[in-house]
Amino acid sequence: MTLLVTAASGHLGRLVVDALLERGIAASDIVAGVRTPAKVDGLAARGIAVAELDYARPETIAPALEGVTRVLLISGTDADRVAGHRNVIDAVRAAGVERLVYTSAPRVDEIDYALGADHKATEQAIAAAGVSATILRHNWYTENYLDAVSRAADTGEIVAATGDARVASANRRDYAEAAAIALTTDDLADRTIEVGGDVAWTYDELAAAATEVLGRPVSYTRVSVEQLTEGLKAAGLDAGTAAFVAGIDDAIARGALEKTDGSLSRIIGRPTTPLIEGLREGLAAR
Repeated sequence: MTLLVTAASGHLGRLVVDALLERGIAASDIVAGVRTPAKVDGLAARGIAVAELDYARPETIAPALEGVTRVLLISGTDADRVAGHRNVIDAVRAAGVERLVYTSAPRVDEIDYALGADHKATEQAIAAAGVSATILRHNWYTENYLDAVSRAADTGEIVAATGDARVASANRRDYAEAAAIALTTDDLADRTIEVGGDVAWTYDELAAAATEVLGRPVSYTRVSVEQLTEGLKAAGLDAGTAAFVAGIDDAIARGALEKTDGSLSRIIGRPTTPLIEGLREGLAAR
């Protein structure tokens, strides 16, 4: 079985490669798909095949799929990410790949939000292609909050427009282990699974965790979506980007990240990384 990990030069992709090796998958059975192969000399040095793979350039995708049994499609970050995802899905179908694993976003069929719309469209494209697939709907990464906590070291506050919402975050490593299991076993075949941390925490609890990690008082400051948008524009973001970022907070306030049923911990066979531990590890690694 040969496994292709797309976006393998990114934070999540590298961790998935590590998780596959830890599960006993031979380096020679892993293909790292990356946009710029020269940036991943370390993977090649470990005996992992490196293939150029750019979602936006279909001519790079088919060669990367040669001899591949299963594919992890890590969601892209380009402006037109859905088109890139469709390029990979089409190539996967044409190559007769046994299974596709996709990293989606939470509750995309329940709550409308800009980020979720791209993932919902990708899920629909996968269904339309008729390929065997595992959809892992990732809740937030705890690492997403490292910048906010780092700023709080100076400001003493975490500012957000999320109200009293809860977030069931987990570390990227937790999600990477689940992706490795989805690639290497049949346990999660043809399933769509909401995966997240064992505990859904509030932003007041995030501020309390930051207080402990930083060793100084940190509070959560609630603002409206409009106030956040204006603040982001004042900080230099263009209007479109500011609205997109503030829209994520709005989706969180409407419950996009609050659900957790322990699926992730059941998949990986251990508790997910607690919030405070994830923050401490992430800041130490910077």
